[in-house]
Amino acid sequence: MKVLVTGADGFIGSHLTEMLLNENNDVLALSYYNSFNNWGWLEGIKHPNLKVISGDIRDPHFCKEITKDVDIIFHLAALIAIPYSYVAPDSYVDTNVKGTLNICQAAKENNVKKVLITSTSEVYGTAQYVPIDEKHPKQPQSPYSATKIGADAMAMSFYNAFELPVVIVRPFNTYGPRQSARAIIPTIISQIAAGKKEIKLGDLTPTRDFNFVEDTCRGFIALSKCEKAIGQEVNIATNSEISMRDTLQMIAEIMKSDVQFIEDTDRLRPKKSEVFRLWGDNSKIKELTGFESCIDLREGLTRTIEWFTDSENLSKYKTNIYNV
Repeated sequence: MKVLVTGADGFIGSHLTEMLLNENNDVLALSYYNSFNNWGWLEGIKHPNLKVISGDIRDPHFCKEITKDVDIIFHLAALIAIPYSYVAPDSYVDTNVKGTLNICQAAKENNVKKVLITSTSEVYGTAQYVPIDEKHPKQPQSPYSATKIGADAMAMSFYNAFELPVVIVRPFNTYGPRQSARAIIPTIISQIAAGKKEIKLGDLTPTRDFNFVEDTCRGFIALSKCEKAIGQEVNIATNSEISMRDTLQMIAEIMKSDVQFIEDTDRLRPKKSEVFRLWGDNSKIKELTGFESCIDLREGLTRTIEWFTDSENLSKYKTNIYNV
């Protein structure tokens, strides 16, 4: 297969790119254009079947060009930081909604065989019932989640109107090596690894359904091979939940740290915007593909801690500032 991965330079995208290469695919990996010619987490990944290109999904002409002769698109490129969406919502509309439109339009014109659109559990908002299945109402509790709801709807409209073979892939909270420091798990690990005795965090009462990045990527690939998934919205979840506080305690235990927690008001979401409970129902992906997550939270955290505590990796993170 010739595969295009947008957002390949990011956290999940770089892991997915490696996994696709290991399955002998030819991968065209899109890195967000910048004047430094930096390929993000693709730096250092070398493979004869990998071609890295730089560009921007906000440009429809560029999207049309890169989707020529492509069999499958994994569309991960997006703005994802929830705090930044409060101050720059227009950027999220351009990237998440219009960028997805551009990819779908290009895929339609170039007869791409399958397009996997990356959604997020944030589209559900705080759970009205658990576990959250794909029929759960959408609740736009942040500008970020609103644009992802819009992007999903745009992609599904191309399936309904033009029979574009679209799959909406909805990961719950993915974690692991290379994750942005603005996320809760890297924030905790990197601060402890940097020797801090007091770490700054936001609200620790919300719960999340954490999925190790390798499992998330395996879920993507399983759905890419499933014809019955076309036209479907599908969760990638573990069917479990854990509070932020219990996650902090587990990390501190693994790292043998007696670190103290300080609430940082800058890290608190507006009251109505906080998603207090996420627990994903994974029965649909199991029924469609047989996929289940195989790395439990303690093992995944241990592997993540090992990566972050490598001095070379930790040096890439600014533990003294709040990463919006």
